[in-house]
Amino acid sequence: MIAFLLAILLLAICIEIYFRTRPVYLDVARKIDGPPVQLFFLAMKFLASLTMETTFGHLRQYAQTFGQTYRFYAFGRLSINVIRAKEVEIYLSGNRHMDKGQFYKFFSAFLGEGLLISKGDKWSQRRKILTPAFHFNILQQFLRVFHEESEKLVDLLNSMISTKGEDVNLPPITSRFTLNTICETSMGVKLDSMEEPDEYRRNIYTIGKLLISRILKPWIYLDLPYKLLGYKREIDRPLIPIHNFTRKIIRQRRQRFHTEGSVDFTHGENIYETKKRRYAMLDTLLAAEADGLIDTEGIREEVDTFMFEGHDTTSAALTFIFLLLAHHPDVQERVFQEIEYLVKANPGEVLTMAQLSELSYTDRVIKECLRLYPPVPLVSRETSEEFILFNCKIPIRTMSHIHIFDLHRDPEQFPDPERFDPDRFLPENVENRHPFAYVPFSAGPRNCIGQKFALLEIKAVLQHVLMAFRLSPVTKREDVVFTADLVLRTRDPVLVKFNRRVGKCVN
Repeated sequence: MIAFLLAILLLAICIEIYFRTRPVYLDVARKIDGPPVQLFFLAMKFLASLTMETTFGHLRQYAQTFGQTYRFYAFGRLSINVIRAKEVEIYLSGNRHMDKGQFYKFFSAFLGEGLLISKGDKWSQRRKILTPAFHFNILQQFLRVFHEESEKLVDLLNSMISTKGEDVNLPPITSRFTLNTICETSMGVKLDSMEEPDEYRRNIYTIGKLLISRILKPWIYLDLPYKLLGYKREIDRPLIPIHNFTRKIIRQRRQRFHTEGSVDFTHGENIYETKKRRYAMLDTLLAAEADGLIDTEGIREEVDTFMFEGHDTTSAALTFIFLLLAHHPDVQERVFQEIEYLVKANPGEVLTMAQLSELSYTDRVIKECLRLYPPVPLVSRETSEEFILFNCKIPIRTMSHIHIFDLHRDPEQFPDPERFDPDRFLPENVENRHPFAYVPFSAGPRNCIGQKFALLEIKAVLQHVLMAFRLSPVTKREDVVFTADLVLRTRDPVLVKFNRRVGKCVN
């Protein structure tokens, strides 16, 4: 044991010497503003003290302290923390710096090399395969699912109000809704008829915590200590049932796909008249498999990616949209009136994509909500070529973290940034703003492939919920404590009071 400890100490000393004499990154770190340069022992001590809550707080504090894009230096690596639009443009425009940051490799146990993580030719091929799944004609069919699940959400809220009072904790409710919709649209399966969904939700939450925990523990970055110290076993426990659940659905859909054939929605084929079944994103992948463009494990990767990305992010968006509407009754009333006008003009019908696109004020409200509370507060990239920043040459393979949460609070782009003001997104105001000041769905070639899907889902659920309920605040904005996670998540429940509308218009 003594020999082992001495060996560890000697290794640590060698690492420290290596970091102190590695000029490529250290010289740059000393020329750009940022927290004090912390070499091995101090950096280890600092990271060991971090929690998911304090990490989120530290990042927000650094953004306020430095007031511009800044850097970290630890463990011999330089990372750039990007919080201003002119630097964001460097990373997100064009085809440079498209590879995701090194921390994303930790997600591969969960998502494999799906669209979120893959790079190069593999990413290009997968993006090409999946883009048709968000064709206009397909989104019109998905809208039926959004309306049906929104009606179920209203029924659930009504039952909760009857049995538990009127205060509702939003994250579990919005997560349930978005998981139902993404499961039916991506895999063609209704979760109502299955036993696994609650376990799936719990396991997704657990995996998020474990992945962030690994990022905060550099001593388990390498796979060997990660396995030897038992962390891999810990994440395998929730991963096994998640992957089993996904593979089970894929097998069922594949059997149906080969029995009934594929559907080409992009040319206007009406699935309800021709196939008596609904299209799912999984059908696109199965068609690609039949053409030899993707294998079975590749399908699993993409389905898990869509299930995770498509439900957790939209759940976070809806949570904070409801919270902000509750805190701004004048805005909520105006959104309600805009929706009510369309519902009354189309009695007995669900609103179509064209009609939902007429909700111009509602659209501005959603954008302002996503500005204040972007569902994905941070994305990472790895530089693919050198460039100049603050008169310094940034080396290739430098980790760069784009802090969308702080970018959206740049006072130069959004004066009085904490104020909720949908008029920030009036055309004349948008025109005068830097095009990369607002990127809730990222931007450039690696922007979110499902952003139109998400916005359509949000508008559909707002139609049903606001026609049925008037929202009032319980949780205060200033009391919300965020934690570092894969999506914007809070430490405590987010409570909103749902009050039934009297004499509401039927929708």
